[in-house]
Amino acid sequence: MVDVISNRIQEAYGSFRIPNVFSSATDTERNGVFSAFAAPKRYKDLEREQRQLNKDNDRTVRQQRLFHIKDTPTPHVQPEQPHIPGLACPSCSPIESRPQLDQSDRRRHAIDILRVTTHAGSHYATATGTGAFDWGVWCPHLAQATRVKRFPYPQMAGAVLPDDRVLEALELAAKEATNEKRAQLGLAEDDESFDEDSYFNEMHHKHEQRAAKILTGMRSKISNMVLRITSWVLYKLLPCFMSGVAAHPAQVEMIKRAIEKNPNIPLIFLPLHRSHLDYIMVSFILLNNDIKCPLVAGGDNLRIPVFGSILRYDGAFFIKRKIDPLTGKKDHVYRAVLHTYLQKCLTAGHNVEFFIEGGRTRTGKPCMPKSGILSVIVDAFNDKSISDALIVPVSINYEKLVDGNFVREQLGQKKIPESFASAAKAIVKVLKARYGLMRIDFNEPFSLSELVKSLRTSDTAHNYSPEMRRLQHKPSTTSLFGTDVVQEEQDQRQLIDNIARHVVFDSARATSVMTTNALAFLLLNRFRDGAPLSILVEALDELRAVLSGVRDLGFTGTSEDVIRYAADLLGPGLVTRELRNGQTFIKPVVMIPNVIELAYYSNCLLPHFALESIVVTCACLIKRDTERKMDTGETTVGRSSLLQKCMEFADLLMYEFILCKPCQKLETVLENSLEGLCVQNILCQPKQELTEEQQQAQRMYRNMDGLDVDDEMDDYFDDRQVFEEDTERVHFPPEKHCDRIVLQSVLAPFTHTYAAVASTLHKLLVVESEPSTHCGSMMESEFIQLCIKEINARVEQGTCKYGESISTDTVRNCLKVFEKRSYIETTNNNGVRLVSLLPPFDSEAEVQSIVHHVEYFVPV
Repeated sequence: MVDVISNRIQEAYGSFRIPNVFSSATDTERNGVFSAFAAPKRYKDLEREQRQLNKDNDRTVRQQRLFHIKDTPTPHVQPEQPHIPGLACPSCSPIESRPQLDQSDRRRHAIDILRVTTHAGSHYATATGTGAFDWGVWCPHLAQATRVKRFPYPQMAGAVLPDDRVLEALELAAKEATNEKRAQLGLAEDDESFDEDSYFNEMHHKHEQRAAKILTGMRSKISNMVLRITSWVLYKLLPCFMSGVAAHPAQVEMIKRAIEKNPNIPLIFLPLHRSHLDYIMVSFILLNNDIKCPLVAGGDNLRIPVFGSILRYDGAFFIKRKIDPLTGKKDHVYRAVLHTYLQKCLTAGHNVEFFIEGGRTRTGKPCMPKSGILSVIVDAFNDKSISDALIVPVSINYEKLVDGNFVREQLGQKKIPESFASAAKAIVKVLKARYGLMRIDFNEPFSLSELVKSLRTSDTAHNYSPEMRRLQHKPSTTSLFGTDVVQEEQDQRQLIDNIARHVVFDSARATSVMTTNALAFLLLNRFRDGAPLSILVEALDELRAVLSGVRDLGFTGTSEDVIRYAADLLGPGLVTRELRNGQTFIKPVVMIPNVIELAYYSNCLLPHFALESIVVTCACLIKRDTERKMDTGETTVGRSSLLQKCMEFADLLMYEFILCKPCQKLETVLENSLEGLCVQNILCQPKQELTEEQQQAQRMYRNMDGLDVDDEMDDYFDDRQVFEEDTERVHFPPEKHCDRIVLQSVLAPFTHTYAAVASTLHKLLVVESEPSTHCGSMMESEFIQLCIKEINARVEQGTCKYGESISTDTVRNCLKVFEKRSYIETTNNNGVRLVSLLPPFDSEAEVQSIVHHVEYFVPV
């Protein structure tokens, strides 16, 4: 009986083909059956082997399913898309009204437009149906220039002077001149010895002539012919000194779709300004993609012989850098001519381009926006001259700046004015050099009407901290708002300022990171003393991972190749390379002029890390103070006190960075940055178990209604600390100590500059022993030179290790903050700007308190 059962079991399992350990499955299959040695002799062995076989089969099936899922698209369930740079703000612009990028567009890459001629080649003859030989195959650039689409460009200068706005301005200017003349003569209003009518007519005629002269120097003469000639010249010249001009075809198609959807709405292109080459490169790309070229607002410093005329026929119209005279008197005539000319151009269907920052950035990071020309566009929308406008932020970046560097100006020296000789010399110099790649990114167009509606109804657009509200921008004497802004215009001004800040924020986020930006940032913030190439490669890999999906990278390839290429492009004046122990060692040149230039490229990445740097810097400073008081090495900081200190630091840097969009709360953004740092384990915020009473107190606090946003934010944080009792603590993981040091160094050059400026305020104190030689005021230019001298001395003494802290722009921004806080006052005395301390800060003790407050944020 046992033998029968044993035979039946062997027959049942004989059909299973278990591969031999020493032979392949093919050999086993060829034999057909197993040998007696391969068959199990015991039931337990058979069962164990069967289970193993089932596991192998299941594993094979799962692998096949995974490969099938990977290769098969999922049409119904799409994963959440990460943030894509360049898209419009979802809270300010409804998604359904925007020409979004589809999935196929997002997978496309930027192309070199210098090597793409869409209207040249044999396909043109096929498209026209001629079938003849196309000469564009042999002359692609010439064919491209002649075959681009022609647009009507009406000249609107003739409709400006007869406009009611200009006529009213002429009458007002003549009337003011007449009243001033009477005041100069010391005559009463009823004194008939002064022929008021005759003098009024004389002044009116004089202002009419001036208005005509202003319009002649301002107007654009944009021409299809000159645009085509310029395009052909650029196709020939740009490859001589640039390796390429990269643009994203999907972004251009997005603009075309926006035009098709809104054919009668003007496009307003708002680029960040880096180089004189910016003026024509945006038009160059639009022209060669059959998009109507805009009228470009340029400074009147570019109205030089030959080159100024070329720019004028390419669409430039020239405006003054300072609209009002130095005395602060409002220039009614110039304002009216500029306002009317722009409005007439918009109503005639012209697209417009102007640089929202006003001038070129001298530091490499975005500047605070100027709202003058933007106010004209908003006014045209408000008075129904145009039904709407599409705002297109534009981001421009260079691997190496074509204009050279701004070291002289950062050191406090005066800017050399442009001239024909200097322009010609610069062009010759440029053609002999190599500047790498240029990248232009067009952000998603969004509706002006929707943005205005969103900002007017948004609670966060005006929901700043009390310090931010107290430091609101005062009316600028160089903007179209003028010096006599009435109260009812303040809301309109704030609205326009919010729009401008939104555009700069979006453009900064969408600016592509170039090779030189990445290398300079790593060298100045992580490896100021240099590092081997292998270490830099690892650091660049980490940086690329951090920026992935958040910022576009204007380069590809291995990190080693990128570093070698960027170091070669920057040159030995900024980056040195040498062999140490058989390895390539790369080090930045930290001499003052060189490091200032290198910082220009590094600062492109500052807006991305500014919030994290604020949080980490404040956390480390609070930890330092706590350790001094408690004398312990294991210290944590309270979350609420940390956020309060971050708000103070952000207020101090209000003119350096736009940290959030106007539709966001700065407090919320800082909290999100803290959470992000905890995710990266740079900081740690473990959840603590709260008692029932503490949880109830927090719920009561969160549900409190009627919290007045106009109350002091100090009370807000005090109340928060009362309810939360600062139970949430922030820890410092020791393994991330180096990362925290790196993030502190991001903003350290600015805090050192601010501390030096605060210390220099002592120079404005009245010296009782020498009242005649020191009256408590000083020329602004002289005071700035003293600040630069103070920073320079600190760098030489070693108390400040950041040579890039020597920056005239940063000094000016610091003075603006001090002026808004009523520490100092800037007055205009016969065209000379004077700086003086304001009471009660005009004493030694108060100045020292300012110094202590600013120096607190200087990392050790």
